[in-house]
Amino acid sequence: MTITPLMPVYPRCGFRPIRGEGSYLISEDGTRALDFASGIAVNILGHGHPHLVKAIQEQAATLMHVSNLYGSPQGEKFAQRLIDSTFADTVFFTNSGAEAVECAIKTARAYHQNGPEGEASDRFEIITFKNAFHGRTMATISASNQEKMHHGFAPLLNGFKYVDFDDLEGAKAAITDKTAGFLVEPIQGEGGIRPASDAFMQGLRALADEHDLMLILDEVQCGVARSGKLYAYEHYRIEPDIMASAKGIGGGFPFGACLATEKAARGMGLGTHGSTYGGNPLAIAAGNAVWDIVANDAFLEHVRNIGEKLRSAVEQFIGNYPEMFDFVRGKGLILGLRMKDAVIVRDFVGHLRDNHGLLSVAAGDNTLRILPPLNIGEEEIAVFIEKLSAGSASFAAPKAA
Repeated sequence: MTITPLMPVYPRCGFRPIRGEGSYLISEDGTRALDFASGIAVNILGHGHPHLVKAIQEQAATLMHVSNLYGSPQGEKFAQRLIDSTFADTVFFTNSGAEAVECAIKTARAYHQNGPEGEASDRFEIITFKNAFHGRTMATISASNQEKMHHGFAPLLNGFKYVDFDDLEGAKAAITDKTAGFLVEPIQGEGGIRPASDAFMQGLRALADEHDLMLILDEVQCGVARSGKLYAYEHYRIEPDIMASAKGIGGGFPFGACLATEKAARGMGLGTHGSTYGGNPLAIAAGNAVWDIVANDAFLEHVRNIGEKLRSAVEQFIGNYPEMFDFVRGKGLILGLRMKDAVIVRDFVGHLRDNHGLLSVAAGDNTLRILPPLNIGEEEIAVFIEKLSAGSASFAAPKAA
């Protein structure tokens, strides 16, 4: 056999972590690396956080899985905590962000097609925005305009219309009598850490209200305190109808949720959706432990303050290398460092990892994603800048033509 035991769909690097300690990962050969990737915005409390570990251990010894055929006192408790913290009236638990977005798409369509008293319309199209990433299922790749994700999987699902990100007039012009809603990341993650403007987000909310459309937010990457608010929509002083959440919500345990208002969920009745593992007691225990720590003003203020310190440190630093770096963008602790076009961001990410023990993530628009655990302090920022500086000095940036 020539195929690898793990299906070869990832370009796996040589760093092979087997243990985590706080903001560090340790490989099988003992190499330590500062983890400012956090499992791509998942490990929001770092590695081995005692409260999260204890909650998972205790629940694993008590009850891990029973299926959704039975009542769920654990799920009901956490769902209520999410409802009390957000715009939502009801929650469906999933295992991942892609599943949460799938549920959100179905909920938006069902709102129009499974109306009260049997009324239905033929609205099914979702307006999405270019360079977005919503997951790797058939529906979620169809919701993105990125051809690299489409290759080999045709035909795609119909019912998605792509518009430029942050283009309110384009979104307005795309509305037809088939439109069911908008699907948007308030801060594009894979697309390059690009926050939407206030005018765009508030304009989408107004258009949704005017045309009875569902405003669906994908906060899989930017949600759960990552932006300095519990969810990023709060920065824009709006509320969605439906929202997908995952990644940080489990602190490292596979977990996701689709949140909706009562109105938005009117079409989601018995038998319309389901999940074997979604909302299992072990996942719920992880979610509750994360919520214990992050869903309060003191923690959110810490994220905002430490995020500003990190951003200021990076902005001050990049002036030393004007041939390599453009600017910093983002909110809280979801930051993007835009590289000059002459520098290939993936090469720089690999250089930092392999030569300086610093883990980060590449993103679209030639952007270095900076996604540390949310409980970092000034010591970790100092180490990050030290490693970033050493890596920049030793990186042979190609000259622009």
